[in-house]
Amino acid sequence: MRRQPARSALVVPAAATLGLVEPTRDAVLTALEQVIDPELRRPVTELDMVRDVEIHAGVVSLTIVLTVAGCPLRNSFEEQVERALAGVEGVVGVELSFDVMTPEERQALTARLRGATSGRDAVVRLPSGCRVVAVASGKGGVGKSSLAANLAVAFSQLGHEVGVLDADVYGHSIPHVLGIHQKPIAVDDLIVPPVKDGLKLMSIGFFLDGNEPIMWRGPMLHRALEQFLTDVHWGDLDVLVVDMPPGTGDVSISLGQLLPRAEVVVVTTPQKLAQDVAARAAAMAQKTNMRLLGVVENMSGGVFGSGGGAELASQLGVPLLGTVPLDSLLREQGDLGAPVVSARPEAESARAILAVAQAIEGLRSEKRGVVKTLPLVG
Repeated sequence: MRRQPARSALVVPAAATLGLVEPTRDAVLTALEQVIDPELRRPVTELDMVRDVEIHAGVVSLTIVLTVAGCPLRNSFEEQVERALAGVEGVVGVELSFDVMTPEERQALTARLRGATSGRDAVVRLPSGCRVVAVASGKGGVGKSSLAANLAVAFSQLGHEVGVLDADVYGHSIPHVLGIHQKPIAVDDLIVPPVKDGLKLMSIGFFLDGNEPIMWRGPMLHRALEQFLTDVHWGDLDVLVVDMPPGTGDVSISLGQLLPRAEVVVVTTPQKLAQDVAARAAAMAQKTNMRLLGVVENMSGGVFGSGGGAELASQLGVPLLGTVPLDSLLREQGDLGAPVVSARPEAESARAILAVAQAIEGLRSEKRGVVKTLPLVG
């Protein structure tokens, strides 16, 4: 039997008076369609999270059932409910309480989120219109992860729903760069990624203690990445940005198998050595049937020189998507967990990364969507 939740009173700052008519239940439920679960990104009414709606003398009492106890996003629900009901005629106050879903309710929610396909059936689920943009490099140290994180922010600023998959399992740094430290939530066998500023993120770093190293062999890494694509509820995405690991090893090959329709952006620095190694990453992407979108030259100018990105693009027969200057702000903002594109949009590097996102946006792939049965790994 469900426990009786404690209620907290919220005063709705509306121009409500005792002379107004009593609000109707239908009007209240319609208004609550504006309340969006911050993680699942769907209305609480659609997710069947609203309980015990009662109205007395203009005061609306209701309960929202959360997926897990101790949900850190209660403040968001309180603010949204207050804002949504402020516009309902006759509402003078709200008494909002929280409860936790029963196991049966969580199972029903999981089935609703999975849709027609249920169970853990090794299927990659991304919307039919979702573009998968894989950011790759042949070697480490070229700023690939910082660029991937800021590209995701730029796509979001361009009006897209964006997810980020931190597939650089040995150098998982995206959570720090984006300032996302909240752990994913498990709803039965479904993983709900944390959300910040509209970005959804999944990273192996969420499942490790501190700076613990990854010491796994290829098959274990493949299964972890497979789970990130089959058991994570990505929801309605326009773009999934994948931070690829450097090089052409097991993880890169696995991602090529798991995401054969991905579009690859190759990152290089201006030096000749970086170009040669990046060319290998481009060749690997093409051999796994990924589409090579173009090249980005990062850390351009100063001691590193310039022009290497254009040479690599010419060698590969793809466009140079942009040149990102060597900029201390890009590094500083990443250390602070506040990406330069959002925190310092006036910075030269921020403007350059936004231009890269716009260039990628202009290169539309004919291959759209990923719904693919995965191969078994022995």
